[in-house]
Amino acid sequence: MRLSPTTLPDVLLVEVSALSDERGLFARTYDEATFARFGLPTRWPQCNTSWNRHRGTLRGLHYQAEPHPEAKLVRCTHGRVFDVAVDLRPDSPHYCRWTGAELSASARNALYIPAGFAHGFLTLEDECEVFYQMGESYVPDLAQGVRWNDPAFAIDWPAAPAVISERDAAYPDFIR
Repeated sequence: MRLSPTTLPDVLLVEVSALSDERGLFARTYDEATFARFGLPTRWPQCNTSWNRHRGTLRGLHYQAEPHPEAKLVRCTHGRVFDVAVDLRPDSPHYCRWTGAELSASARNALYIPAGFAHGFLTLEDECEVFYQMGESYVPDLAQGVRWNDPAFAIDWPAAPAVISERDAAYPDFIR
C-alpha cells in the first residue's frame, strides 16, 4: 500500500500493491500502522456505501461541521467515479482549493480526505458503488453542503451531472 499526495498535500491517494497468482489477487487496502506513520486517523467508527444506478450521477458536496468534522477514506468498489475534495478549513493555506482523482474498482485505489473538507463525486459509468470509512459517526444536525458548481471552487468536473438530488442542487454558494 502506498500513500501519495495529491495537488492538496493533506488529501492522499491510497494505492494498493496487489499480489497475483492463479487464484486471483490479494491486496491490503488499509493498514493502521501506515496511516499512523502519516499522522492520519486510524479509528473508523462508521462505514457507508452508496450505489448509483446511472452514469453522470453527482453526489455532494457534503461535509459535517464542527464539533464533529469527519475524515473519510473513500473507495469505488464497482465502476469508476471522479472523486473531489474541497478544503473548507479557514486557516488552511489551501482554503477553497479542490483536488480530484479517478477512483475505480479495477485500480482498487482510494482517497483519504481529512476532516474539514467537503466531498463529492461524479459517476463515470453506470452502476457504481462507493464505500466510505468515516472518521466520525453521522450527526444529522451537523450535515452541511455546498453547491457542486460553486464559482468559489471552480471545480473542473469531467462532465455535467445527469442525475443530482434536489438537496444537492439547491445548496447555496459558499460564503468565504
